[in-house]
Amino acid sequence: MDAGIEEFHEYVMQDVLGHLEGITSKKMFGGFGMYQDGHIFAIITGAGELYFKVDETNQADYEARGSEPFVYTGHKNRKPTPMPYWIIPEEIMEDREAITEWVKKSVAISRKGKKKK
Repeated sequence: MDAGIEEFHEYVMQDVLGHLEGITSKKMFGGFGMYQDGHIFAIITGAGELYFKVDETNQADYEARGSEPFVYTGHKNRKPTPMPYWIIPEEIMEDREAITEWVKKSVAISRKGKKKK
């Protein structure tokens, strides 16, 4: 794994999300999955970008700040696929109160998704 990704992961875990309880991560697909109490709510891509889980309840928050969804392009025979994760604006990453609220919303979306199955 790229050293830059590892450093960004450390920054996210310690400086951005370090004040929150129950945050863990797992390496996956050249990046990381981010969890709170076992519920995936974010990903760090192999390009070193942080994306949070989004649905109709919080998508407008991301759109209002010019954020865009993560688009998976690793398919060999399929078109690029937009994923339900949107990049976190820098001003949110630097605002402890705001990032806490955005984590709560994304964790709630993850929990809601698990209940449907």
